[in-house]
Amino acid sequence: MSVVTLTIDEKIVSAQEGQTLLDVARENAIDIPTLCHLDGVSEAAACRLCLVEVVGTSRLLPACVTRAAEGMVVHTTTPKLVEYRRMILELFFTERNHVCSVCVANSACELQALAASQGMIHVRLDYLHPHLPVDTSHQQFGIDHNRCILCTRCVRACDEIEGAHTWDVAGRGIHSRVITDLAQPWGEATSCTSCGKCVQACPTGALFRQGSTVAEMQKDREQLAFLVRARKEKQWIS
Repeated sequence: MSVVTLTIDEKIVSAQEGQTLLDVARENAIDIPTLCHLDGVSEAAACRLCLVEVVGTSRLLPACVTRAAEGMVVHTTTPKLVEYRRMILELFFTERNHVCSVCVANSACELQALAASQGMIHVRLDYLHPHLPVDTSHQQFGIDHNRCILCTRCVRACDEIEGAHTWDVAGRGIHSRVITDLAQPWGEATSCTSCGKCVQACPTGALFRQGSTVAEMQKDREQLAFLVRARKEKQWIS
């Protein structure tokens, strides 16, 4: 596999041909924010927080699916990108109901952490205030659609790691939501194995373990990447 050389934020870096800009940036301690990326599953390019500017291209490109190329010059923190990311985060907060003070993932939420790191101190848009259901029909877990950001990490983790494909996305626009088994209550989803991988994948408090109270829900997302690596390297086969 050939090696390419490119520049990210004035830093000359090397990458394997085929690597994404997000992977290259992380290997070189260059932070690019993202919410839909999850180590161990495919990319969805859904959140658009990882948009970067590439010299010679008029469009902003998502770093998670843009491949590194020889001579590429990339900027990750221009004023334009900072404003775009703040606007995207504000849209996340206005589209659903994210009240951090009463959330099970308070202080352990990726959306909350990104809002703080990106300097989002208030929201300039009108809140939609939807009234979405909370499904606690499952014996172990629950989903609060008010906190879902439609990153599809649960869908991809269930499909690509567990192999069940219990989760999917239904609806369009602001009416989109994740569903289980063709919109059956989670507790009636016969394909669900109750493995909890979707809960670990969720970046917010949308998917939670029942019985968790405010700020109690801790998630170990590295566990999913470990499972993928172990299977790929056949660590459990003697």
